[in-house]
Amino acid sequence: MLITFKCRAAPDVVMLENLAQYLVGIVGKHLGARGVITHEELPTAISKLEAAIVTDKREIAEHEGHFHEGEEGHERHELPIGLAQRAYPFLDMLREAQRENADVLWGV
Repeated sequence: MLITFKCRAAPDVVMLENLAQYLVGIVGKHLGARGVITHEELPTAISKLEAAIVTDKREIAEHEGHFHEGEEGHERHELPIGLAQRAYPFLDMLREAQRENADVLWGV
């Protein structure tokens, strides 16, 4: 199922439900049929999401050393797509909403 986030300050952001549930959970909300991140909640939501991205990047960097890139006898491993890439459109929307004192809604 697709979830569409709406905000008057930014274009709509559409994502799969499992990613939406994960991102909304990071910012301290529950993905119900309808929901809102109010403009008062945006600074905290943005901070939580940015912190989760930093943690994810650190974990990926730690695992990069375990991939044995270029070593003989080891297959090349593809690095997983990180949270930063997946969360960027949502994080960008949150930042734009904060600049415009707008709420972010879903299920409307």
